[in-house]
Amino acid sequence: EMDEIATVNVKNGNIKPHGEVKLTKDLDVSIEGADVIVVEDIVDSGITLTYLMHVLEQRKPKSLRIAALLDKPDRRQRPIRADYVGFTIPDEFVVGYGLDYAENYRNLPDVRVVE
Repeated sequence: EMDEIATVNVKNGNIKPHGEVKLTKDLDVSIEGADVIVVEDIVDSGITLTYLMHVLEQRKPKSLRIAALLDKPDRRQRPIRADYVGFTIPDEFVVGYGLDYAENYRNLPDVRVVE
């Protein structure tokens, strides 16, 4: 079974990369006793994922793991680690393959560095 949960980082009422994390869409199903994998595009500062993992742990899943396409360990501000990582990348701004910059470049067929 698959479900979706969404978060946003807010600071002074505006969306900010390192503001307070809030849920904008919660799960529709219970995860109690379930094996759960959180699928993330990129693990960056770890602020959002740390918050999300805390929220999900309170719901008593059997197991809770993180899978990420990209991991930027040099940007980490919270001690969180993905269990499954596609690529570890340096601290560079990337777009494409679902990652955007101001709603642009999301549909590129690969991941590219913005210079």
